[in-house]
Parts: sequence; C-alpha cells; structure tokens
Amino acid sequence: MAAVTGAGTGTLRLAAAPIGRPEDASARLRAALAETPVIAAEDTRRLRRLAGDLGVELAARVVSYNDVNERERAAGLVGDLLAGRDVLVVTDAGMPGVSDPGYRLVRAAVAEGVPVTVLPGPSAVTTALAVSGLPTDRFCFEGFPPRRPGERARRLEALAGEPRTMVFFESPRRLPVTLAAMAEAFGADRPAAVCRELTKTYEEVRRGPLGDLAAWAGDGVLGEITVVVGGAPEPQGLTDPADLAAAVADREAAGTPRKQAIAEVARENGAQKRLVYDAVVKARK
Repeated sequence: MAAVTGAGTGTLRLAAAPIGRPEDASARLRAALAETPVIAAEDTRRLRRLAGDLGVELAARVVSYNDVNERERAAGLVGDLLAGRDVLVVTDAGMPGVSDPGYRLVRAAVAEGVPVTVLPGPSAVTTALAVSGLPTDRFCFEGFPPRRPGERARRLEALAGEPRTMVFFESPRRLPVTLAAMAEAFGADRPAAVCRELTKTYEEVRRGPLGDLAAWAGDGVLGEITVVVGGAPEPQGLTDPADLAAAVADREAAGTPRKQAIAEVARENGAQKRLVYDAVVKARK
C-alpha cells in the first residue's frame, strides 16, 4: 500500500519532450523548464539545447538521469521531493517511462506518497500508430525487440497470435534483421509500417507486407525508427491439434522440411508455432 501523501512534499512531473521539432513543445513544458528547481534529464546536453531552442533560461539544478544511473539517482531525487522541491523528468524525446528512464522513479515516489503528474505531449508510439494505416482501436507496445537472434525469435514467435496492432522501437542498424525475423514469425504478408524520423524534415513512412519491408530495409536505413505491425487475423483454419499435426505430416510427405512445414501450418491457421510443434510431437508418440 502506498504511503499517505505528506504535507510539504514536492511534485514529480513527467514531461513529454518533442520527438523531432522543438516547436512541438507544449506551453506547459516551457514553463516547467523555466520554473522547476530540479530537472532530471536523460541527456543534459540535449536538454540544454532544447531549452535554448525554446528560448528558456534554465535556473534549475540539472542532473543526469539515464539507463545507466537510474537506480542510484532515484533515491536522491526522492529526497529532493520529500524536502519539498518539485522534480521535472525529461528524456531525449517522448514520454519518460515509455522505453525511457522514469518508471523506477515513479514507483519510488508513489511508495513515499509523493504526488506524480504528467505534462502530456509528443509520443512516437501514438504518432506512428496514427500514420500507419493499421487498426488503432486496440494496440500494444513491445519496445525494442531482443538483440540476440534466438531471444528475438522466441519473443516474436510468442507474439505471432497477438490480435492487437503492435508497436516496436528499433535501431536502424538492426532494422533489416528484425523485419526479416518478423516476416518469419508473423508471415511475410503481414501488413506493417516502418516510420522513420517522425515529425522531422526527412520523415518517411513505408507501408506494406513485412516481406517487402524487410527487402527494402536491406539497402540500409537511417534515423529514429518505429515499426507498427498489424495484429494476427482471426483464425480461419484448423484448430484441433490432431488436425494441425496431420497437416504438417502431409507437407512432410510432399517433401517440405518439418521445421518449414510447422511454420507454414502455424501461419496459415493463425496458430502459434509452439502449439503446432507440440501437436506434431504428441502425434508421433
């Protein structure tokens, strides 16, 4: 149970920063940058550059707050809050806590009964969803896929049956292999959109099947990347494990390697590969 809010505490303020153009900053962010006594910034140099672009003179004590020092800095920032000083958290772009530092500090503040509020604004997640052309009524955010090939394949396989539109972040260097892995796990014909440099001068949105996008990315892509992938379609085919196993057996008899046959049957029937694999193993026993 969270502690009861005590009198005289400061307020933890999470501020959404522009994801591209400084002019997208809200009036509330400008005021908070000028007035808040303590600012926790993911990159202090980028914060000062943003303040300069906005014509704001920083009078705050600015501390770095990033993935490396997030745990150790949280205690000191909570100390500031308990001493009555407001703390503003600003990441390089978008909303703190969404694949950026902020979550641990919010938890620590809530545990101490410190008020937490948000200065809403730009978000790469919702911006990419809006321009993707894919369903937005239900979606999930999956952050960065794992870097290691095996872990990445397992994570994507577990999402193969996810019916909601999915949003991912990815580095331009890893984008080609990630799109290829998505095409393998979700099917080369699954609709998707690659959003590059959102709101910036060279903004680009590529829409199409995952297989085509993987081929396009193979030539190299630059900039900040957000990937939106359509959810799994409603199952239209086989659902009974025995029928799935039989479908795999038919393909194997026709010369298709078992691993490929399992992937094809899973994809065509909207089933997870693990479920089809288990059905095959059970049938052979």
